[in-house]
Amino acid sequence: MESYLIHGDDVSPRWDYSHHLNPPVTESVTYRLESAERGAKGFSCYSEMIDSLEHPIYVYERLMEPTCGMLEDRLAAAESGESALTFSTGMAAISAVTCILTHHGDHILSHDSIYGCTYSLFSTWMPRRGTNTTFINMVKEPDWTKYIKDNTRMVYFETPINPTLEILDIAEIVAKVKEINKGRPEEKRIWTVVDNTFASPFCQRPLELGADIVVASLTKHICGFNTSMGGVVVVPKKLYNALLLYRKDFGGSLHGRSAWPILVYGLPTLAARLRQQTKSATELVEYLTTHPKVQAVNYPGLETFTHYELAKKQMKSYDGSFVPGPMIYFILKGKPEEARKKGNKLIDWLAKNAISYTLAVSLGCVKTLIEHPSSMTHSAIPLEEQIKGGLEPGGIRLSVGLEDVGMLKEELAKGLEQI
Repeated sequence: MESYLIHGDDVSPRWDYSHHLNPPVTESVTYRLESAERGAKGFSCYSEMIDSLEHPIYVYERLMEPTCGMLEDRLAAAESGESALTFSTGMAAISAVTCILTHHGDHILSHDSIYGCTYSLFSTWMPRRGTNTTFINMVKEPDWTKYIKDNTRMVYFETPINPTLEILDIAEIVAKVKEINKGRPEEKRIWTVVDNTFASPFCQRPLELGADIVVASLTKHICGFNTSMGGVVVVPKKLYNALLLYRKDFGGSLHGRSAWPILVYGLPTLAARLRQQTKSATELVEYLTTHPKVQAVNYPGLETFTHYELAKKQMKSYDGSFVPGPMIYFILKGKPEEARKKGNKLIDWLAKNAISYTLAVSLGCVKTLIEHPSSMTHSAIPLEEQIKGGLEPGGIRLSVGLEDVGMLKEELAKGLEQI
């Protein structure tokens, strides 16, 4: 699989580029058609629901185009899925799959700690179309299935969880949903949807653990260089055309120029980047666990981590090796207000003085990114509510890049000296 992500198919049904070392990028919005009959066939995948995966006919870029098509083929393979569709952003992808799975009067059950914009989609926008969501902590409430209703159509979650890196048991959740589905007709079944952005398909493949659908932001680990936005939905073939039809009508298509860097640079280097970044993260974790100013370190590869055994079970590379990934969450010592101020001071110092640390949101970049959730991404939440929800005021999130790990430790040590 690692080699396939580099080479792909020598001859693609999307586009014959067998003499190109790298696939070409499309620079045409509309496509020449030799006949009215061919034009009709190009549109038929939206009306007759033919297998457009096997017979791509390009008509207009928003509908389908070859560079994105080649990327979709590789993303489906990377996630061990049947088919994939790309979107302009991760949120466009999440919105699309939510809208094809749920309708007016339906219900979503979601883990309560999810990406902020996904939370806003479920709590603000979906109710306007008559779809409501129950948010429940699947870690603290093992009996979460009691919140499933007759009209529940989707169970949605992320793992590892942002920013605490708690792990949800994908196989266990899937098994519980499948048991409920046994007593339901197909049209009332519940779909399990997993956001795999934090792990990437190199570290974890939810479909292999039984999940129905995977969504991800391509902007993060898969792109890897913070140069292109994008999103993907990996679905069974029977959902492909409905998703394709939604993308046609609501827009949100990924542009070929955005797909090309992910296809040529992002996916081919995914394994090499994640392997090295995980190695550096592990070394940083060893340093942080012994630091006198650090209260705790959350990292899936740490034997003392609460979910260590579960992480070992489901976070595996293509060769079966345990890959806990490059994300670290560590907590500074101190009472809540004091710890929050220390977190602020640390990231401010690193932003002004460090070379190897960049104060920025996002993750999965070749550059090491650091942020303080309490005073940044979650700052709108009152301190008391942050603590109640499990977010530590002194918590720091690190996305480890490809810098020299010795320099990463040295600059972090200097930053910790300032607090």
